[in-house]
Amino acid sequence: MKKGLVLSVVAFFLILHPSLHAGQAPEDVLKAVVKVRAAIPQEAYTAKVLGVEREGHGVLIDSKGLIVTTGYIIIESESIEVTGPSGRRVKASFVGYDHVTGFGLLRAEEPLDVEPMKLGESSKVKEGDPVIVAGYGGVEAAIGARVVIRKEFTGYWEYIL
Repeated sequence: MKKGLVLSVVAFFLILHPSLHAGQAPEDVLKAVVKVRAAIPQEAYTAKVLGVEREGHGVLIDSKGLIVTTGYIIIESESIEVTGPSGRRVKASFVGYDHVTGFGLLRAEEPLDVEPMKLGESSKVKEGDPVIVAGYGGVEAAIGARVVIRKEFTGYWEYIL
């Protein structure tokens, strides 16, 4: 499960490689990037270091509301809220957290009215390939980049979601 989750999460940013999904417009793909907010109890173990109000981004990866995000955002949460591309807020529930990779999963409790992001094959991406680095907010929250180097994933602190 861990290997599959890591490959899936790493691949979602790399799916924008033009040869993998040439039929998808970037603005349509970017709608799957959502805002994630979580409230953490004051007495939670991570509250002193990470705070009790956390916000970040996630990516809708299936039609049943499954979202992958940076795990520290949702770890020990008592409530989670997801904001979709239209600005509508939806409650979400904690699904899991992988301590080895640092990735977290949550599920939106209502449909977000957006197509999930199609996962690509990160093994096909090579140095020099174009990618898009994106946050919640559509095209305005995205920038183009190129893969500079490929290395094995070595720690939970070495990723951008």
